[in-house]
Amino acid sequence: MKIFASSINTVDTMIKNMGTALPFSPATPAILGMDFAGTIEAIGTAVTGFSIGDDVYGCAGGLGDLQGTLAEYIAADFKLIARKPKNLSMKEAASLPLVGITAYEGLMRASVKKGQTVLVHGGTGGVGHLAVQIAKHLGATVYATAGGEQQMDIIESYGAKSINYKTEAVQDYVNKHTNGAGFDVVYDTVGGENILKSFAATALNGQVATTVSLCDLDLSTMHFKGLSLHVVFMLIPMLHNFKREQHGDILQHLTSLVEAGDLKPLLDVQQFTLEQVDEAYARLESKTAIGKVVVTH
Repeated sequence: MKIFASSINTVDTMIKNMGTALPFSPATPAILGMDFAGTIEAIGTAVTGFSIGDDVYGCAGGLGDLQGTLAEYIAADFKLIARKPKNLSMKEAASLPLVGITAYEGLMRASVKKGQTVLVHGGTGGVGHLAVQIAKHLGATVYATAGGEQQMDIIESYGAKSINYKTEAVQDYVNKHTNGAGFDVVYDTVGGENILKSFAATALNGQVATTVSLCDLDLSTMHFKGLSLHVVFMLIPMLHNFKREQHGDILQHLTSLVEAGDLKPLLDVQQFTLEQVDEAYARLESKTAIGKVVVTH
């Protein structure tokens, strides 16, 4: 298919910088990039549910033996893609797949439902801004952490309550928003040592989901509070050819949410072309981007 846009994710920068030191990196030389939005120009004989000319999006390459999306064309597994939301541009759609699937999977595994309190660490990050909106859609009362006024305003625009992690201690905002009981679900998109803050903020027998758990942690708090921990590693279907159709199903659901007006991607203000990929990677690594960094082709 013809690719019109792709986006840069943290895992892309890890592969670029660490190369084959990561077990899931492609052999070099390689075409990187995972997310894309584009148009189908040819279809294999085993493909069902799609037609030539369909606008689609997905997370379909850039690791293992899968060709990346920082290219003009890609041969993608149809199980990993879905029809692009009609009310999004190619650029907006390209920002969604990896982070959208990750946000959705974490909330589903934590069994978020109406009436619960949900805290998202990193509420304007790639995964975080979508987790906030999806949790709202599921009927939860949502809170999210951020480190500045601009980010807090974005969180509030989603109908969630913002928390400045730089000025509010965990116990203070737990007392303020949950009367000391803790949040039913905490989605930690920051990871590392921040997971300990998530344990501290979660209610007894609560649920914690995280996207970053490559670290050594003391699980004592988790044990004494009876918490459940869900580690989200959305690359598993791509790497192991394991239940890939689940990614397509989640993307179809995200398309429905977007077209219903319940989900909107947040794009960084800086724009990049395929010839500026190095600058796009640098922008994400600078940690100054707000929202997803996207590359147009």
